[in-house]
Amino acid sequence: MTNLQSEIKRRKTFAIISHPDAGKTTITEKILYNGGVIREAGEVKGKSGKKAATSDWMALEQQRGVSITSSVMQFDHKGFRINLLDTPGHVDFGEDTYRTLMAADSAAMLIDAAKGVEKQTRKLFEVCSKRKIPIFTFANKMDREGKDPLELIDDVESTLGIKCIPITWPMGMGDRFKGLFHRVEKSIYLYKLGQEDPEVIPVTGWQDELVKKYLPEEFYDKFAEDMELLDVAVGDVDMESFLAGEVSPMTFGSAKNNWGVDIFLKMFIDLAPGPAGYMSQNKELVDPLSKNFSGFIFKIQANMDKRHRDRVAFLRVCSGRFERGMKVTHQRLNRELRLSYANQFQAQDRETVEEAFAGDIIGIVDTGNYQIGDTITDGKKLKFQDMPRFSPELFARLSIKDPLKKKQLQKGVQQLAEEGAIQIFIDPIVGDQDPIIGVIGELQFEVLLYRLNDEYKLNVKLEKMPFAVARWPRHKPGGLPLSQTERLKGSARTFIDKSGHLVALLSSEWDQGWLEKENPEVSFHTSEGL
Repeated sequence: MTNLQSEIKRRKTFAIISHPDAGKTTITEKILYNGGVIREAGEVKGKSGKKAATSDWMALEQQRGVSITSSVMQFDHKGFRINLLDTPGHVDFGEDTYRTLMAADSAAMLIDAAKGVEKQTRKLFEVCSKRKIPIFTFANKMDREGKDPLELIDDVESTLGIKCIPITWPMGMGDRFKGLFHRVEKSIYLYKLGQEDPEVIPVTGWQDELVKKYLPEEFYDKFAEDMELLDVAVGDVDMESFLAGEVSPMTFGSAKNNWGVDIFLKMFIDLAPGPAGYMSQNKELVDPLSKNFSGFIFKIQANMDKRHRDRVAFLRVCSGRFERGMKVTHQRLNRELRLSYANQFQAQDRETVEEAFAGDIIGIVDTGNYQIGDTITDGKKLKFQDMPRFSPELFARLSIKDPLKKKQLQKGVQQLAEEGAIQIFIDPIVGDQDPIIGVIGELQFEVLLYRLNDEYKLNVKLEKMPFAVARWPRHKPGGLPLSQTERLKGSARTFIDKSGHLVALLSSEWDQGWLEKENPEVSFHTSEGL
């Protein structure tokens, strides 16, 4: 095996997904803590003044106690290079999560043990399912009263259609939670409040008399009944089924108390796959072990360092090896660029990277060359599949008190649009002086105003517009987009998107029916993925 192949095979890249408030940022911190990256894990507590989470680097995230942008953290553990992608749990930022999942080879699904599978978890799971990426499940908050573990498993299987394979099993719950029985290791992990490190006791199996000793009598009968059922109904993890996304290894714990996170991390190291191949638009599967370098941009972030007004394009390396200073071909621009400055991250903390391999995430210092979805190669003609945009549901115009700062406002809005945080729609009559801003959720408007005022020092106000639906028209047959010079019949307002294509903004989905009747030769789509 060559050095290139061995380096690639020791890469493991995964994303954490969950519904808001399930504890995703907390478990991210504890994974970094258990991985030896940070010495103190900061629990997110909003404005309480406690240490802010490492993964929530944006000022607004630290104030609100909620993840609103994806962050990238890299660390070495047990001989592997781990790329951990922390995603926003809030539904308003689902598109950022979707793009981040495109850069992951597996996912850890975090479930609140009291609530089970929630709405946003279902949506994110569907993205993973479409990509057929392996999924781990962590049932969190076992230190609180919640659903019966068998109920949780049934909830996951009936709601998401994926079979759970419990690696551990809880011994009690809430105030009566004693620890975890490890079904594979045949050992008991005993936990005490205020202590992170468990007492690990080897046993011969769940029938061992030691289990009775450490589990209160009133719980043992239920525990034994559960274990008998699991022995009959659940086998070991079948790797083929796991890698196909059909079964999910499951464990339990409390991220807040750092209980069971070490077990999850070991399970991840043992089972998670290395870098997967990516499909090109020409249906060519790009081998990650290939010596030819390739990658795609899945995220752009401006002003990670406000002092330098920087802009970083996050690149998933799909094949081969990246070397600092190498010349690459930007496929969309058909231009040769030199990658002189690239970084690896722990949230906003960065260090210059000299080399990276397939599976790694690197940040390229960007002067405006990159857009989300761009493909970068060492010269080979190649284009990875596009990342479609979601249809906005809220629309507004921006106004600024100081007319002398109008250009500065346009620049800020353009940069945030290139990040994928908002969408811009240009009125063909008015031009780009006064664009309409489209977002998926209300919180995105709040973030937009905050960042324009905080990062760009602008006093900006928002004026809501009476639209609720965006539809991209395409010709029948062929599916080619309408150009900005073409017109639709009827009274629909049409605008121009960032790609120069026509888009209709409607006040409701009901209006789409009239639009289709007026334009039978045109189909209307909910995505900009043209």
